Amino acid sequence: MPDATHGATGEEILLKTALFSQVPEDEAAQLLPSLQTETFNKGDYIFREGDTDHQMFVIESGRVKLTRSSRDERVQLLSIHGRGEILGEIPVFDPEGGPRTANAVAMTNNTTVASLTHEALFAWLNEHPRVAINMLQVLANRMRKNNERISDLVFTDVPGRLAKTLLDLAVRFGAPTEEGLVVPHDLTQEELAQLVGSSRETVNKALMDFTNRKWIARKGRTIVIFQPGKLIRRTRQ
Repeated sequence: MPDATHGATGEEILLKTALFSQVPEDEAAQLLPSLQTETFNKGDYIFREGDTDHQMFVIESGRVKLTRSSRDERVQLLSIHGRGEILGEIPVFDPEGGPRTANAVAMTNNTTVASLTHEALFAWLNEHPRVAINMLQVLANRMRKNNERISDLVFTDVPGRLAKTLLDLAVRFGAPTEEGLVVPHDLTQEELAQLVGSSRETVNKALMDFTNRKWIARKGRTIVIFQPGKLIRRTRQ
């Protein structure tokens, strides 16, 4: 489905993010002068695993992936994020300030993010302490989703996890067309498999099964979903 923040300014995007959605607009607007905006090209690092900065980031445009690197330099895709989403908030709330546990890499040219420091955020929270309750609720929701992902890896088979991943990408990045729900994921086959939490061969086999059943069609790094209801049912098996 199209992003609800499409056409919004960077300031409007901050006000509509989950962390600030319940904050009165005039109070949230006090943070805007503290934002620092920067634009990245595809492949640029926004922050790196091991960094000890005290900033969080709001994506104004483009798409960002979070990855981790092993000691032998293998790269694991953790998640992807788009316009209006917040990245790297943990070091802002962690009194130790880091280190960061993932890399944030721009997936598209002209990816623009706004950063906010620990000092600016907490100075603002001192003036509006009740806002911290809303932020705790948002962070708790993040933890719940992480727990659900761990549970899926243990209890859900690969086709079920793939169906859930495709539906999540569709909700966040898909666009309805006459042909079907078009989902440009911009991922390699290996990255899509990492996102599902399985091998490329197993995920490709499940994709082929979905294609043969005419639930989806594959077009390069785009997937067209014809039967979202079938995918929803597959996640529950």
